Amino acid sequence: MTDTTALEAAAFRRLLKHLNQDRPDVQNIDLMILAGFCRNCLSDWYREAATDAGVAMDKEQAREAVYGMPFAEWKARHQHEATPEQLAAFKAAQQKHG
Repeated sequence: MTDTTALEAAAFRRLLKHLNQDRPDVQNIDLMILAGFCRNCLSDWYREAATDAGVAMDKEQAREAVYGMPFAEWKARHQHEATPEQLAAFKAAQQKHG
């Protein structure tokens, strides 16, 4: 019998590696526009899973688990101010999928 949890965990780790190491250039707003979620969403889901499992975790701890470093450090290294075009696309995506 396959250990589904182990496979899901491996896929999650690979997703984080892809987003944080292979493609840190991909901005969270672009992920939100195209996929409807971003690294921050992943950290919220991670924190919710921790809470469901009885593990105390705050927002910053969850973000560090997802980003692989403190969020403020990630933001300073990789996140750029959203352009007017990105903000318009984000608003349009929210209206379309909201």
